[in-house]
Amino acid sequence: MSTSKYNDVVRLGLTIGEPAGIGPDLVVRAVQAAQSDRQLIAIGDPSVLQTRADMLGLPLHVTPFDASQPARSNAVAELFISAVNAVEPVVAGRLNPSNGSYVLATLDRAVQLCQCGAIDAMVTAPVHKGVINEAGVAFSGHTEYLAETTGTDTVVMMLATEGLRVALATTHIPLAKVAGAINYTDLTRVLRIVDAQMKRDFALPTPNILVCGLNPHAGEGGHMGREEIDVINPVIAALQGAGMNISGPYPADTVFTPKHMAQADVIVAMYHDQGLPVLKYKGFGAAVNITLGLPIIRTSVDHGTALDLAGSEGVDCGSMAVALDVAAQMARGRRGEVTHEF
Repeated sequence: MSTSKYNDVVRLGLTIGEPAGIGPDLVVRAVQAAQSDRQLIAIGDPSVLQTRADMLGLPLHVTPFDASQPARSNAVAELFISAVNAVEPVVAGRLNPSNGSYVLATLDRAVQLCQCGAIDAMVTAPVHKGVINEAGVAFSGHTEYLAETTGTDTVVMMLATEGLRVALATTHIPLAKVAGAINYTDLTRVLRIVDAQMKRDFALPTPNILVCGLNPHAGEGGHMGREEIDVINPVIAALQGAGMNISGPYPADTVFTPKHMAQADVIVAMYHDQGLPVLKYKGFGAAVNITLGLPIIRTSVDHGTALDLAGSEGVDCGSMAVALDVAAQMARGRRGEVTHEF
């Protein structure tokens, strides 16, 4: 079924996310200018997208997606669509738990299209975790859901902006559980995934990986915790012995400084709020969320659903633009065409 490979156009599937939020706005705005190197395919309810385009006063020309046809770029305001219909009518800004299953169905469709080769990558607009849980589905985030859907044991969340990439050893778990989740086996897997994907998708033959400690001052020789001594140091030493360009553990309050960031291809933080506040301060609105370790390519915006902005002029599309650019870059990387764009 794979017809997108290999001409000059990459096919990117965009899930529209929580339909009451700004995801539909982002998708509609993404096709207001043509880009010759990509074909954008929305995965969601066509009526939601048309209604949102009307609210924004923007043109939208819907074309059903046909995977049997050669890939071609979108004309201005043209949006290819793989239709998944909402369960109930969508009102901008108003959550409806009845549509929680619909949101997950769009993710499932995107995964299927990636797995069969109909599209080269999936790019996800923001979802609302709370309303999906209210719908009766335990959902902690895209990262975990896509890992389960694709049968992937270990995935890594990485956010990137110009001049900084931050990958996470643990993701959406309570702070009280982080120390117990830092173990030799799992940390080794995370670091190997980071190394492999930097090589495959970002044209970095020997990526320089800097690893944060868990405790203040990286444990200060065991006086502030032993995780560095018992787990993190041994993992780094073993991977150095295996030929990886990796170092640490560094205190988190000093590794995110110009001296260290200038030499790092990626910094691995031990937990979500250790690394991401720094990245979002540096590049909020111009950052991308990338899931490493999946058999497919997935990128996402770095922000939430912004229900209060749905259908308005106040939506910042910068993160979506970066997510699309990086997905296209990674897709070309897997074709052997990668460049150092980001």
